[in-house]
Amino acid sequence: MVEEGGKAMAAYLTPRDPGKTDDMAEDIADALKTVSHVAEYWMADPQRTVEAQSRLMAGYLSVWANTMKRLAGEEVAPVTSPDAKDARFKDQGWSESPIFDALKQVYLVTTQWAEEMVGEAEGLDPHTKHKAEFLVRQISNAISPSNFVMTNPELIRETLSSSGENLVKGMRNLTEDLIEGKGTLKIRQTDMSAFEVGRNLATTPGKVIFENELMQLIQYEATTESVKKTPLLIVPPWINKFYILDLTAEKSFIKWLVDQGVSVFVISWVNPDARLATKGFDDYMRDGIMTALDQVAIASGERQAHAMGYCVGGTLLATTLAYMAATGDDRIASATFLTTQIDFTHAGDLKVFVDEDQLASIERKMKDMGYLEGSKMASAFNLLRSNDLIWPYVVNNYMKGKAPFPFDLLFWNADSTRMPAANHSYYLRNCYLTNNIARGLAELAGVRIDVHKISVPVYSLATKEDHIAPPNSVYIGANLLSGPVRYVLAGSGHIAGVVNPPAKKKYQYWADGPTGPSFDLWLQGARENVGSWWPDWISWFSYQHPEEVPARAIGGGRLTPIEDAPGRYVRARS
Repeated sequence: MVEEGGKAMAAYLTPRDPGKTDDMAEDIADALKTVSHVAEYWMADPQRTVEAQSRLMAGYLSVWANTMKRLAGEEVAPVTSPDAKDARFKDQGWSESPIFDALKQVYLVTTQWAEEMVGEAEGLDPHTKHKAEFLVRQISNAISPSNFVMTNPELIRETLSSSGENLVKGMRNLTEDLIEGKGTLKIRQTDMSAFEVGRNLATTPGKVIFENELMQLIQYEATTESVKKTPLLIVPPWINKFYILDLTAEKSFIKWLVDQGVSVFVISWVNPDARLATKGFDDYMRDGIMTALDQVAIASGERQAHAMGYCVGGTLLATTLAYMAATGDDRIASATFLTTQIDFTHAGDLKVFVDEDQLASIERKMKDMGYLEGSKMASAFNLLRSNDLIWPYVVNNYMKGKAPFPFDLLFWNADSTRMPAANHSYYLRNCYLTNNIARGLAELAGVRIDVHKISVPVYSLATKEDHIAPPNSVYIGANLLSGPVRYVLAGSGHIAGVVNPPAKKKYQYWADGPTGPSFDLWLQGARENVGSWWPDWISWFSYQHPEEVPARAIGGGRLTPIEDAPGRYVRARS
Protein backbone atom coordinates (compact mmCIF):
# COMPACT_ATOMS: atom_id res chain seq x y z
CA MET A 1 0.00 0.00 0.00
CA VAL A 2 2.88 2.34 0.85
CA GLU A 3 4.50 1.58 -2.49
CA GLU A 4 1.29 2.34 -4.35
CA GLY A 5 0.88 5.46 -2.21
CA GLY A 6 4.24 6.74 -3.46
CA LYS A 7 3.00 6.35 -7.02
CA ALA A 8 -0.16 8.29 -6.14
CA MET A 9 1.93 11.10 -4.65
CA ALA A 10 4.08 11.22 -7.78
CA ALA A 11 0.95 11.36 -9.96
CA TYR A 12 -0.22 14.34 -7.88
CA LEU A 13 3.08 16.25 -7.88
CA THR A 14 4.54 15.57 -11.34
CA PRO A 15 2.18 17.77 -13.42
CA ARG A 16 2.60 20.76 -11.08
CA ASP A 17 4.94 23.61 -11.94
CA PRO A 18 7.44 24.41 -9.15
CA GLY A 19 6.43 27.52 -7.23
CA LYS A 20 2.94 27.64 -8.74
CA THR A 21 0.18 27.99 -6.15
CA ASP A 22 -2.75 25.58 -6.19
CA ASP A 23 -6.09 26.89 -7.45
CA MET A 24 -7.63 25.74 -4.16
CA ALA A 25 -5.82 28.46 -2.19
CA GLU A 26 -8.39 31.14 -3.08
CA ASP A 27 -11.30 28.78 -2.39
CA ILE A 28 -9.90 27.87 1.04
CA ALA A 29 -9.30 31.53 1.91
CA ASP A 30 -12.88 32.40 0.92
CA ALA A 31 -14.26 29.49 2.97
CA LEU A 32 -12.28 30.51 6.07
CA LYS A 33 -13.49 34.08 5.68
CA THR A 34 -17.11 32.94 5.47
CA VAL A 35 -16.95 30.61 8.48
CA SER A 36 -15.14 33.31 10.49
CA HIS A 37 -18.24 35.53 10.24
CA VAL A 38 -20.23 32.83 12.04
CA ALA A 39 -17.51 32.37 14.65
CA GLU A 40 -17.40 36.11 15.30
CA TYR A 41 -21.09 36.12 16.23
CA TRP A 42 -20.68 33.37 18.82
CA MET A 43 -17.34 34.61 20.20
CA ALA A 44 -18.49 38.21 20.56
CA ASP A 45 -20.58 37.40 23.64
CA PRO A 46 -18.92 35.20 26.35
CA GLN A 47 -22.31 34.07 27.65
CA ARG A 48 -23.37 33.01 24.16
CA THR A 49 -20.09 31.12 23.75
CA VAL A 50 -20.61 29.20 26.99
CA GLU A 51 -24.18 28.32 26.04
CA ALA A 52 -23.05 26.99 22.65
CA GLN A 53 -20.28 24.90 24.21
CA SER A 54 -22.62 23.58 26.89
CA ARG A 55 -25.15 22.51 24.28
CA LEU A 56 -22.51 20.49 22.45
CA MET A 57 -21.11 18.91 25.61
CA ALA A 58 -24.61 17.97 26.75
CA GLY A 59 -25.08 16.05 23.52
CA TYR A 60 -21.75 14.24 23.99
CA LEU A 61 -22.56 13.35 27.60
CA SER A 62 -25.94 11.94 26.57
CA VAL A 63 -24.26 9.72 23.97
CA TRP A 64 -21.66 8.63 26.56
CA ALA A 65 -24.32 7.75 29.14
CA ASN A 66 -26.34 5.77 26.59
CA THR A 67 -23.25 3.89 25.44
CA MET A 68 -22.39 2.88 29.00
CA LYS A 69 -25.94 1.55 29.42
CA ARG A 70 -25.69 -0.43 26.18
CA LEU A 71 -22.37 -1.92 27.22
CA ALA A 72 -24.06 -2.95 30.46
CA GLY A 73 -26.73 -4.78 28.47
CA GLU A 74 -29.56 -2.24 28.63
CA GLU A 75 -31.78 -1.37 25.67
CA VAL A 76 -31.80 2.41 25.18
CA ALA A 77 -33.14 4.71 22.49
CA PRO A 78 -30.42 6.57 20.57
CA VAL A 79 -29.80 10.24 21.30
CA THR A 80 -29.99 10.95 17.59
CA SER A 81 -30.44 8.88 14.43
CA PRO A 82 -29.48 9.42 10.79
CA ASP A 83 -32.09 10.14 8.18
CA ALA A 84 -33.77 6.99 6.89
CA LYS A 85 -32.44 7.77 3.38
CA ASP A 86 -28.82 8.19 4.62
CA ALA A 87 -26.96 5.28 3.00
CA ARG A 88 -23.71 5.93 4.90
CA PHE A 89 -24.86 4.09 8.01
CA LYS A 90 -26.85 1.22 6.50
CA ASP A 91 -24.32 -1.44 7.48
CA GLN A 92 -25.41 -3.50 10.50
CA GLY A 93 -22.16 -2.73 12.30
CA TRP A 94 -23.22 0.87 12.92
CA SER A 95 -26.12 -0.27 15.12
CA GLU A 96 -25.01 -3.67 16.44
CA SER A 97 -21.76 -2.41 17.96
CA PRO A 98 -22.21 0.03 20.89
CA ILE A 99 -18.82 1.58 20.04
CA PHE A 100 -19.58 2.27 16.39
CA ASP A 101 -23.10 3.34 17.30
CA ALA A 102 -21.60 5.87 19.72
CA LEU A 103 -19.16 7.09 17.07
CA LYS A 104 -22.05 7.57 14.63
CA GLN A 105 -24.10 9.47 17.21
CA VAL A 106 -21.18 11.71 18.23
CA TYR A 107 -20.76 12.60 14.57
CA LEU A 108 -24.47 13.37 14.17
CA VAL A 109 -24.58 15.43 17.38
CA THR A 110 -21.54 17.43 16.21
CA THR A 111 -22.81 18.13 12.71
CA GLN A 112 -26.32 19.01 13.88
CA TRP A 113 -24.80 21.40 16.42
CA ALA A 114 -22.63 23.01 13.73
CA GLU A 115 -25.63 23.52 11.47
CA GLU A 116 -27.52 25.12 14.36
CA MET A 117 -24.62 27.47 15.02
CA VAL A 118 -24.90 28.78 11.46
CA GLY A 119 -28.69 28.89 11.47
CA GLU A 120 -28.85 30.84 14.73
CA ALA A 121 -26.07 33.32 13.90
CA GLU A 122 -27.67 36.75 13.66
CA GLY A 123 -26.54 39.75 11.68
CA LEU A 124 -25.17 37.82 8.70
CA ASP A 125 -26.27 38.88 5.25
CA PRO A 126 -28.33 36.15 3.51
CA HIS A 127 -25.59 35.27 1.00
CA THR A 128 -22.93 34.82 3.69
CA LYS A 129 -25.29 32.67 5.76
CA HIS A 130 -26.14 30.57 2.70
CA LYS A 131 -22.44 30.07 1.97
CA ALA A 132 -21.73 29.16 5.60
CA GLU A 133 -24.57 26.61 5.62
CA PHE A 134 -23.22 25.06 2.43
CA LEU A 135 -19.62 24.96 3.71
CA VAL A 136 -20.59 23.43 7.03
CA ARG A 137 -22.58 20.78 5.17
CA GLN A 138 -19.55 19.99 2.97
CA ILE A 139 -17.24 19.75 5.99
CA SER A 140 -19.79 17.56 7.79
CA ASN A 141 -20.03 15.24 4.81
CA ALA A 142 -16.24 15.05 4.52
CA ILE A 143 -15.53 14.14 8.16
CA SER A 144 -18.17 11.41 8.39
CA PRO A 145 -16.71 8.32 10.12
CA SER A 146 -18.03 6.31 7.17
CA ASN A 147 -15.26 7.88 5.03
CA PHE A 148 -12.33 6.41 6.99
CA VAL A 149 -11.04 2.86 7.26
CA MET A 150 -10.52 2.76 11.03
CA THR A 151 -13.93 4.24 11.87
CA ASN A 152 -16.11 2.30 9.42
CA PRO A 153 -17.06 -1.24 10.53
CA GLU A 154 -17.72 -2.35 6.97
CA LEU A 155 -14.28 -1.18 5.81
CA ILE A 156 -12.59 -2.84 8.79
CA ARG A 157 -14.24 -6.17 7.89
CA GLU A 158 -13.27 -5.68 4.24
CA THR A 159 -9.64 -4.95 5.15
CA LEU A 160 -9.32 -7.91 7.52
CA SER A 161 -11.00 -10.37 5.16
CA SER A 162 -8.74 -9.39 2.24
CA SER A 163 -5.56 -8.94 4.33
CA GLY A 164 -5.43 -5.33 3.20
CA GLU A 165 -5.61 -6.11 -0.51
CA ASN A 166 -8.55 -3.67 -0.82
CA LEU A 167 -6.30 -0.80 0.28
CA VAL A 168 -3.61 -1.74 -2.25
CA LYS A 169 -6.20 -1.82 -5.04
CA GLY A 170 -7.69 1.42 -3.73
CA MET A 171 -4.35 3.20 -3.83
CA ARG A 172 -3.86 1.91 -7.36
CA ASN A 173 -7.27 3.34 -8.32
CA LEU A 174 -6.27 6.64 -6.71
CA THR A 175 -3.08 6.78 -8.81
CA GLU A 176 -5.01 6.09 -12.01
CA ASP A 177 -7.54 8.82 -11.24
CA LEU A 178 -4.80 11.36 -10.47
CA ILE A 179 -3.07 10.52 -13.75
CA GLU A 180 -6.38 10.83 -15.64
CA GLY A 181 -6.96 14.23 -14.00
CA LYS A 182 -3.39 15.37 -14.72
CA GLY A 183 -2.65 15.84 -11.04
CA THR A 184 -6.20 16.73 -10.00
CA LEU A 185 -8.29 13.96 -8.50
CA LYS A 186 -10.88 12.94 -11.08
CA ILE A 187 -13.08 10.50 -9.17
CA ARG A 188 -14.54 7.81 -11.39
CA GLN A 189 -18.27 7.44 -10.85
CA THR A 190 -18.71 4.73 -13.46
CA ASP A 191 -16.77 2.38 -15.70
CA MET A 192 -15.81 4.82 -18.46
CA SER A 193 -14.77 1.98 -20.80
CA ALA A 194 -18.30 0.56 -20.85
CA PHE A 195 -19.75 3.33 -23.01
CA GLU A 196 -18.97 5.16 -26.21
CA VAL A 197 -20.91 7.99 -27.80
CA GLY A 198 -22.25 6.74 -31.13
CA ARG A 199 -21.79 3.07 -30.21
CA ASN A 200 -24.13 2.43 -27.28
CA LEU A 201 -25.07 6.03 -26.41
CA ALA A 202 -26.62 8.64 -28.74
CA THR A 203 -27.52 6.02 -31.34
CA THR A 204 -30.85 7.37 -32.62
CA PRO A 205 -30.45 7.48 -36.44
CA GLY A 206 -30.03 10.95 -37.92
CA LYS A 207 -27.69 13.25 -39.81
CA VAL A 208 -25.84 16.48 -39.15
CA ILE A 209 -27.35 18.84 -41.73
CA PHE A 210 -25.55 22.07 -40.78
CA GLU A 211 -22.61 23.27 -38.71
CA ASN A 212 -20.81 26.45 -37.74
CA GLU A 213 -18.15 27.18 -35.15
CA LEU A 214 -20.64 27.05 -32.24
CA MET A 215 -22.93 24.14 -33.07
CA GLN A 216 -23.95 21.28 -35.30
CA LEU A 217 -27.62 20.84 -36.18
CA ILE A 218 -28.90 17.25 -36.22
CA GLN A 219 -32.08 16.09 -37.94
CA TYR A 220 -33.38 12.65 -36.92
CA GLU A 221 -34.86 10.08 -39.27
CA ALA A 222 -38.63 9.62 -39.11
CA THR A 223 -39.90 6.22 -37.97
CA THR A 224 -43.57 6.90 -38.71
CA GLU A 225 -45.38 7.26 -42.04
CA SER A 226 -46.59 10.73 -41.10
CA VAL A 227 -45.13 13.39 -38.81
CA LYS A 228 -46.28 16.54 -37.08
CA LYS A 229 -46.38 19.34 -39.60
CA THR A 230 -44.59 21.80 -37.33
CA PRO A 231 -41.12 20.51 -36.40
CA LEU A 232 -39.42 20.63 -32.99
CA LEU A 233 -36.03 22.24 -32.30
CA ILE A 234 -34.32 21.11 -29.07
CA VAL A 235 -31.85 23.49 -27.39
CA PRO A 236 -29.79 21.49 -24.88
CA PRO A 237 -27.47 22.99 -22.26
CA TRP A 238 -23.87 23.61 -23.28
CA ILE A 239 -22.63 22.98 -19.74
CA ASN A 240 -23.09 19.27 -20.55
CA LYS A 241 -23.74 17.45 -23.81
CA PHE A 242 -27.03 16.95 -25.61
CA TYR A 243 -27.03 13.15 -25.46
CA ILE A 244 -28.53 13.18 -21.96
CA LEU A 245 -31.71 13.20 -24.08
CA ASP A 246 -30.40 10.31 -26.21
CA LEU A 247 -28.80 7.80 -23.85
CA THR A 248 -29.47 4.12 -24.50
CA ALA A 249 -32.37 3.36 -26.83
CA GLU A 250 -34.60 2.43 -23.86
CA LYS A 251 -33.98 5.80 -22.16
CA SER A 252 -33.77 8.08 -25.19
CA PHE A 253 -36.25 10.96 -25.11
CA ILE A 254 -35.24 11.86 -28.66
CA LYS A 255 -36.02 8.35 -29.96
CA TRP A 256 -39.36 8.41 -28.13
CA LEU A 257 -40.23 11.75 -29.73
CA VAL A 258 -39.37 10.45 -33.19
CA ASP A 259 -41.50 7.36 -32.56
CA GLN A 260 -44.42 9.66 -31.65
CA GLY A 261 -44.24 11.25 -35.08
CA VAL A 262 -42.35 14.41 -34.14
CA SER A 263 -39.86 15.91 -36.63
CA VAL A 264 -36.91 16.38 -34.29
CA PHE A 265 -33.96 18.74 -34.77
CA VAL A 266 -31.31 19.07 -32.05
CA ILE A 267 -28.49 21.55 -31.52
CA SER A 268 -25.20 19.90 -30.56
CA TRP A 269 -22.98 22.61 -29.06
CA VAL A 270 -19.26 22.63 -29.70
CA ASN A 271 -16.90 21.89 -26.81
CA PRO A 272 -15.14 25.28 -27.05
CA ASP A 273 -11.50 26.17 -26.62
CA ALA A 274 -9.63 29.48 -26.32
CA ARG A 275 -10.45 30.42 -29.92
CA LEU A 276 -14.07 31.00 -28.88
CA ALA A 277 -13.25 33.03 -25.75
CA THR A 278 -15.17 36.10 -26.93
CA LYS A 279 -18.36 34.25 -27.88
CA GLY A 280 -21.12 35.58 -25.66
CA PHE A 281 -24.74 34.83 -24.84
CA ASP A 282 -25.88 36.82 -27.87
CA ASP A 283 -23.60 34.76 -30.14
CA TYR A 284 -25.16 31.58 -28.81
CA MET A 285 -28.56 33.13 -29.59
CA ARG A 286 -27.71 34.31 -33.12
CA ASP A 287 -25.36 31.54 -34.28
CA GLY A 288 -27.15 28.91 -32.23
CA ILE A 289 -30.93 29.16 -31.94
CA MET A 290 -31.61 31.76 -34.65
CA THR A 291 -29.37 30.07 -37.21
CA ALA A 292 -30.83 26.67 -36.32
CA LEU A 293 -34.34 28.04 -36.92
CA ASP A 294 -33.23 29.19 -40.38
CA GLN A 295 -31.94 25.71 -41.21
CA VAL A 296 -34.97 23.92 -39.74
CA ALA A 297 -37.19 26.03 -42.01
CA ILE A 298 -35.10 25.06 -45.05
CA ALA A 299 -35.07 21.34 -44.17
CA SER A 300 -38.75 21.09 -43.19
CA GLY A 301 -40.33 23.65 -45.48
CA GLU A 302 -42.13 25.14 -42.45
CA ARG A 303 -41.70 28.78 -41.43
CA GLN A 304 -42.47 28.07 -37.78
CA ALA A 305 -41.06 25.54 -35.34
CA HIS A 306 -41.71 24.51 -31.76
CA ALA A 307 -38.73 24.88 -29.43
CA MET A 308 -37.63 22.98 -26.34
CA GLY A 309 -34.86 24.12 -23.98
CA TYR A 310 -33.24 22.14 -21.19
CA CYS A 311 -31.64 23.85 -18.14
CA VAL A 312 -29.39 26.72 -19.33
CA GLY A 313 -30.48 25.89 -22.89
CA GLY A 314 -33.96 26.83 -21.72
CA THR A 315 -32.68 30.08 -20.20
CA LEU A 316 -31.11 30.93 -23.55
CA LEU A 317 -34.38 29.98 -25.29
CA ALA A 318 -36.36 32.28 -22.97
CA THR A 319 -34.06 35.23 -23.66
CA THR A 320 -34.23 34.46 -27.38
CA LEU A 321 -38.04 34.47 -27.23
CA ALA A 322 -37.94 37.83 -25.46
CA TYR A 323 -35.57 39.15 -28.14
CA MET A 324 -37.86 37.82 -30.88
CA ALA A 325 -40.89 39.42 -29.21
CA ALA A 326 -39.07 42.75 -29.16
CA THR A 327 -38.04 42.45 -32.82
CA GLY A 328 -41.31 41.08 -34.24
CA ASP A 329 -40.01 37.57 -34.99
CA ASP A 330 -42.72 34.91 -34.55
CA ARG A 331 -40.97 31.82 -35.92
CA ILE A 332 -41.28 29.91 -32.62
CA ALA A 333 -44.83 28.55 -32.28
CA SER A 334 -44.54 27.22 -28.71
CA ALA A 335 -41.85 26.66 -26.11
CA THR A 336 -41.11 23.83 -23.71
CA PHE A 337 -38.80 24.51 -20.77
CA LEU A 338 -37.24 21.53 -19.00
CA THR A 339 -35.95 22.37 -15.49
CA THR A 340 -35.33 25.92 -16.70
CA GLN A 341 -34.84 28.96 -14.51
CA ILE A 342 -35.74 32.40 -15.80
CA ASP A 343 -35.87 34.04 -12.38
CA PHE A 344 -32.84 33.17 -10.21
CA THR A 345 -33.97 34.60 -6.87
CA HIS A 346 -34.31 31.11 -5.39
CA ALA A 347 -31.70 29.35 -7.49
CA GLY A 348 -30.51 26.97 -4.78
CA ASP A 349 -27.01 26.12 -3.62
CA LEU A 350 -25.31 27.08 -6.89
CA LYS A 351 -25.69 30.69 -5.72
CA VAL A 352 -23.05 30.08 -3.04
CA PHE A 353 -20.45 30.04 -5.82
CA VAL A 354 -21.47 33.46 -7.15
CA ASP A 355 -20.59 36.75 -5.51
CA GLU A 356 -18.44 39.63 -6.72
CA ASP A 357 -15.20 38.28 -5.20
CA GLN A 358 -15.70 34.76 -6.54
CA LEU A 359 -16.77 36.03 -9.96
CA ALA A 360 -13.68 38.22 -10.18
CA SER A 361 -11.55 35.17 -9.43
CA ILE A 362 -13.36 33.04 -12.03
CA GLU A 363 -13.06 35.78 -14.65
CA ARG A 364 -9.32 36.15 -14.02
CA LYS A 365 -8.84 32.45 -14.64
CA MET A 366 -11.06 32.50 -17.73
CA LYS A 367 -9.16 35.51 -19.09
CA ASP A 368 -5.91 33.56 -18.89
CA MET A 369 -7.32 30.42 -20.54
CA GLY A 370 -10.18 31.80 -22.65
CA TYR A 371 -12.66 29.39 -21.11
CA LEU A 372 -13.73 27.74 -17.87
CA GLU A 373 -12.53 24.16 -17.59
CA GLY A 374 -15.33 21.62 -17.64
CA SER A 375 -13.97 19.99 -14.49
CA LYS A 376 -14.70 23.18 -12.51
CA MET A 377 -18.43 23.09 -13.25
CA ALA A 378 -18.50 19.31 -12.80
CA SER A 379 -16.95 19.70 -9.34
CA ALA A 380 -19.49 22.36 -8.40
CA PHE A 381 -22.40 20.15 -9.46
CA ASN A 382 -20.95 17.18 -7.57
CA LEU A 383 -20.59 19.26 -4.41
CA LEU A 384 -24.30 20.02 -4.48
CA ARG A 385 -24.86 16.33 -3.73
CA SER A 386 -21.52 15.29 -2.27
CA ASN A 387 -23.03 12.44 -0.23
CA ASP A 388 -24.31 10.93 -3.48
CA LEU A 389 -21.70 11.96 -6.04
CA ILE A 390 -18.39 12.20 -4.16
CA TRP A 391 -17.98 10.33 -0.87
CA PRO A 392 -19.61 7.00 -1.84
CA TYR A 393 -17.11 6.76 -4.71
CA VAL A 394 -14.18 7.73 -2.47
CA VAL A 395 -15.11 4.85 -0.16
CA ASN A 396 -15.85 2.38 -2.97
CA ASN A 397 -12.88 3.19 -5.21
CA TYR A 398 -10.07 3.98 -2.78
CA MET A 399 -10.95 2.07 0.41
CA LYS A 400 -12.88 -0.93 -0.82
CA GLY A 401 -10.64 -1.01 -3.88
CA LYS A 402 -13.56 -1.72 -6.20
CA ALA A 403 -14.38 -0.42 -9.64
CA PRO A 404 -17.60 1.60 -10.00
CA PHE A 405 -20.52 0.00 -11.82
CA PRO A 406 -21.27 0.93 -15.45
CA PHE A 407 -23.98 3.60 -15.51
CA ASP A 408 -24.78 5.57 -18.65
CA LEU A 409 -26.06 8.64 -16.80
CA LEU A 410 -22.85 8.95 -14.76
CA PHE A 411 -20.76 8.47 -17.92
CA TRP A 412 -22.59 11.47 -19.37
CA ASN A 413 -22.10 13.37 -16.10
CA ALA A 414 -18.33 12.85 -16.36
CA ASP A 415 -18.26 13.94 -20.03
CA SER A 416 -17.99 17.61 -19.11
CA THR A 417 -17.61 20.59 -21.43
CA ARG A 418 -15.74 23.88 -21.34
CA MET A 419 -17.50 27.27 -21.30
CA PRO A 420 -16.31 30.30 -23.34
CA ALA A 421 -15.21 33.14 -21.08
CA ALA A 422 -17.61 35.79 -22.41
CA ASN A 423 -20.64 33.48 -22.45
CA HIS A 424 -20.08 32.13 -18.95
CA SER A 425 -19.41 35.56 -17.46
CA TYR A 426 -22.66 36.91 -18.95
CA TYR A 427 -24.60 33.93 -17.62
CA LEU A 428 -23.23 34.14 -14.07
CA ARG A 429 -23.62 37.91 -13.81
CA ASN A 430 -27.03 38.37 -15.42
CA CYS A 431 -28.63 35.28 -13.91
CA TYR A 432 -27.10 34.27 -10.59
CA LEU A 433 -25.52 37.55 -9.44
CA THR A 434 -27.98 40.27 -10.49
CA ASN A 435 -31.02 38.36 -11.83
CA ASN A 436 -31.12 40.98 -14.59
CA ILE A 437 -32.91 38.76 -17.10
CA ALA A 438 -35.94 38.38 -14.84
CA ARG A 439 -35.78 42.06 -13.87
CA GLY A 440 -35.83 43.23 -17.49
CA LEU A 441 -32.40 44.85 -17.22
CA ALA A 442 -30.36 42.53 -19.45
CA GLU A 443 -29.53 43.15 -23.10
CA LEU A 444 -28.88 40.78 -25.99
CA ALA A 445 -27.47 42.05 -29.26
CA GLY A 446 -28.29 45.61 -28.19
CA VAL A 447 -31.95 44.82 -27.38
CA ARG A 448 -33.39 45.11 -23.86
CA ILE A 449 -34.80 41.73 -22.79
CA ASP A 450 -38.29 41.66 -21.28
CA VAL A 451 -39.49 38.11 -20.64
CA HIS A 452 -42.99 39.43 -19.85
CA LYS A 453 -43.42 39.89 -23.61
CA ILE A 454 -43.19 36.14 -24.24
CA SER A 455 -46.73 35.21 -25.26
CA VAL A 456 -46.35 31.83 -27.01
CA PRO A 457 -47.87 28.74 -25.33
CA VAL A 458 -45.40 27.28 -22.83
CA TYR A 459 -44.97 23.88 -21.16
CA SER A 460 -42.72 24.34 -18.10
CA LEU A 461 -41.40 21.20 -16.40
CA ALA A 462 -39.76 21.25 -12.97
CA THR A 463 -38.57 18.30 -10.89
CA LYS A 464 -39.39 17.87 -7.23
CA GLU A 465 -35.89 17.10 -5.90
CA ASP A 466 -33.97 19.40 -8.24
CA HIS A 467 -30.79 20.80 -6.66
CA ILE A 468 -29.88 22.91 -9.71
CA ALA A 469 -33.23 24.41 -10.75
CA PRO A 470 -35.47 24.20 -7.65
CA PRO A 471 -39.18 23.78 -8.51
CA ASN A 472 -40.18 26.98 -6.73
CA SER A 473 -37.61 28.90 -8.79
CA VAL A 474 -38.88 27.37 -12.04
CA TYR A 475 -42.47 28.20 -11.03
CA ILE A 476 -41.66 31.87 -10.35
CA GLY A 477 -39.95 32.18 -13.74
CA ALA A 478 -42.86 30.56 -15.57
CA ASN A 479 -45.23 33.07 -13.96
CA LEU A 480 -43.30 35.95 -15.53
CA LEU A 481 -44.53 34.95 -18.99
CA SER A 482 -47.70 36.46 -20.45
CA GLY A 483 -48.89 33.55 -22.60
CA PRO A 484 -50.68 30.34 -21.53
CA VAL A 485 -48.38 28.23 -19.33
CA ARG A 486 -48.79 24.59 -18.33
CA TYR A 487 -46.57 24.04 -15.30
CA VAL A 488 -45.81 20.39 -14.46
CA LEU A 489 -43.79 18.99 -11.55
CA ALA A 490 -42.11 15.62 -12.07
CA GLY A 491 -40.80 13.31 -9.38
CA SER A 492 -37.06 12.80 -8.74
CA GLY A 493 -34.36 15.29 -9.71
CA HIS A 494 -32.75 17.41 -12.43
CA ILE A 495 -31.83 14.46 -14.66
CA ALA A 496 -33.80 11.36 -13.59
CA GLY A 497 -37.00 13.38 -13.39
CA VAL A 498 -36.61 14.46 -17.02
CA VAL A 499 -35.20 11.24 -18.47
CA ASN A 500 -38.07 9.03 -17.34
CA PRO A 501 -39.39 6.76 -20.11
CA PRO A 502 -43.04 5.73 -19.72
CA ALA A 503 -42.14 2.04 -20.03
CA LYS A 504 -40.13 2.23 -16.79
CA LYS A 505 -43.27 3.22 -14.83
CA LYS A 506 -41.16 5.21 -12.36
CA TYR A 507 -41.88 8.32 -10.32
CA GLN A 508 -44.93 10.50 -10.92
CA TYR A 509 -45.87 14.01 -11.91
CA TRP A 510 -48.19 16.72 -10.61
CA ALA A 511 -50.22 19.05 -12.81
CA ASP A 512 -53.29 21.30 -12.94
CA GLY A 513 -52.71 23.18 -9.70
CA PRO A 514 -54.38 26.56 -9.17
CA THR A 515 -52.72 29.41 -11.03
CA GLY A 516 -51.20 32.23 -9.01
CA PRO A 517 -47.91 33.44 -7.56
CA SER A 518 -47.61 30.77 -4.81
CA PHE A 519 -45.85 27.52 -5.66
CA ASP A 520 -46.96 25.99 -2.34
CA LEU A 521 -50.63 26.68 -3.10
CA TRP A 522 -50.17 25.28 -6.60
CA LEU A 523 -48.65 22.08 -5.18
CA GLN A 524 -51.43 21.70 -2.60
CA GLY A 525 -54.07 21.83 -5.32
CA ALA A 526 -52.19 19.92 -8.02
CA ARG A 527 -53.30 16.49 -9.17
CA GLU A 528 -50.82 13.62 -8.83
CA ASN A 529 -50.42 11.29 -11.81
CA VAL A 530 -48.59 7.96 -11.84
CA GLY A 531 -45.65 7.50 -14.20
CA SER A 532 -43.76 9.64 -16.68
CA TRP A 533 -44.67 13.15 -17.76
CA TRP A 534 -43.77 12.34 -21.39
CA PRO A 535 -47.33 11.30 -22.46
CA ASP A 536 -48.73 14.46 -20.85
CA TRP A 537 -46.29 16.55 -22.87
CA ILE A 538 -47.09 14.87 -26.20
CA SER A 539 -50.81 15.51 -25.60
CA TRP A 540 -50.09 19.18 -24.93
CA PHE A 541 -47.71 19.38 -27.90
CA SER A 542 -50.12 17.70 -30.33
CA TYR A 543 -52.88 20.10 -29.31
CA GLN A 544 -50.82 23.13 -30.36
CA HIS A 545 -50.61 22.18 -34.06
CA PRO A 546 -52.29 18.79 -34.69
CA GLU A 547 -51.76 18.80 -38.48
CA GLU A 548 -49.60 16.02 -39.92
CA VAL A 549 -47.71 15.57 -43.21
CA PRO A 550 -45.94 12.61 -44.85
CA ALA A 551 -42.64 11.75 -43.19
CA ARG A 552 -39.85 14.08 -44.26
CA ALA A 553 -36.53 13.10 -45.79
CA ILE A 554 -33.50 14.41 -43.91
CA GLY A 555 -32.47 17.76 -45.32
CA GLY A 556 -35.72 18.01 -47.27
CA GLY A 557 -33.79 17.73 -50.53
CA ARG A 558 -32.35 21.19 -49.85
CA LEU A 559 -29.59 20.52 -47.27
CA THR A 560 -26.86 17.96 -47.85
CA PRO A 561 -26.06 15.83 -44.78
CA ILE A 562 -22.54 16.36 -43.44
CA GLU A 563 -22.15 13.23 -41.30
CA ASP A 564 -24.10 10.72 -39.25
CA ALA A 565 -25.55 11.66 -35.87
CA PRO A 566 -24.39 12.29 -33.20
CA GLY A 567 -21.65 14.18 -35.07
CA ARG A 568 -18.08 15.23 -34.28
CA TYR A 569 -18.78 18.07 -31.85
CA VAL A 570 -20.33 15.88 -29.15
CA ARG A 571 -17.41 13.45 -29.27
CA ALA A 572 -14.79 16.07 -28.35
CA ARG A 573 -13.63 15.43 -24.77
CA SER A 574 -12.41 18.09 -22.34
